[in-house]
Amino acid sequence: MSKARQNKVSPLASGFETVARRTAVPHKFVLEALESLTPGTRFMFSCFAIYVGDKIVLLLRDKPNATADNGVWLATTAEHHESLRREFPHMRSIQLFGKEVTSWQVLPVDAPDFEESALHACELILRRDPRIGKVPKSKRSAVDSRAPRGKR
Repeated sequence: MSKARQNKVSPLASGFETVARRTAVPHKFVLEALESLTPGTRFMFSCFAIYVGDKIVLLLRDKPNATADNGVWLATTAEHHESLRREFPHMRSIQLFGKEVTSWQVLPVDAPDFEESALHACELILRRDPRIGKVPKSKRSAVDSRAPRGKR
């Protein structure tokens, strides 16, 4: 009987050339900017998810055949969209899921200020800005199940 495949967050490889599945990391300057936080990565939605601790903070996407949502995705919530949009005027909801508004917001690669905006997002993450980053539901469920019955 084979072991179930574990989808673990892997620490960054030195050089940032490849991280998961031997695929080139898109927008690797983002990983370099976050290096001091020792982020981890996971291949997700054909993108590279970036984690800081248990929080997913960003996705890096560069798909040649579906370019509409290429860029840097911010893991956030709708309550933070307005304040983040003031800092990132080209930020928008991703289109991939077919919803008008999503929690995932993208800094589009074709925006004139893409690199500047992506680096500013990294600065916010380095300062632990609570508007960027979410603990994935599977991690939250595991934490909730360990809480005493009266605390759930």
